[in-house]
This record gives sequence, C-alpha cells and structure tokens, in this order.
Amino acid sequence: MAPTPGSAAATVERIRALVQDALRPERLEVHDDSAAHAGHAGAAGGKGHFRLHIVSERFAGLAPLARHRLVHEALAELLETRIHALALRTDAPGERR
Repeated sequence: MAPTPGSAAATVERIRALVQDALRPERLEVHDDSAAHAGHAGAAGGKGHFRLHIVSERFAGLAPLARHRLVHEALAELLETRIHALALRTDAPGERR
C-alpha cells in the first residue's frame, strides 16, 4: 500500500527517489525527525525535519558546502513544499567522519 500523498512517509519516499536519481548513492539513510519537533513554528505548516546520511562517489574531492549544494539541488522541490529542516552527513566512499 502506497503512503498517503503529502504524508511524512510519502516525503521520505520522495527524498529517497530524488537523491537516488541525482547522486546514485552507495548508501542512503533517511530519518524523519519531525515528531521531535512537533509544535515548532516551522513545522506548523506541515513541513518536516529530516536527517540524511549519503555516501556517494559524486562527493569525492568536494568540500562539504559543495556536497550540501548538490543535495539541496536534488531536493529543491521538497525544500519549497515539504522540508523545513534538513540535517546532512555527506561522505564519499571510504570516508569516515
């Protein structure tokens, strides 16, 4: 059964699809932390808080800011409509931070 459009589960699925398509990650973890921020002013409009760990070859040789820009570009549509806060851990293969 597919998640309800606009639900947190649907947003997580869309995040996964967009990141997968743009960055072809070796590893992708998406955590919905929205429940921990219930009542928060930014969350009141239905936007969520998400935490991602992405390991992608696309990040090799890039500074953290450039890596984050790639993720933000991939998720641009959701940053406008469904994401209030986004915490990122972006690694190239073989990196440990």
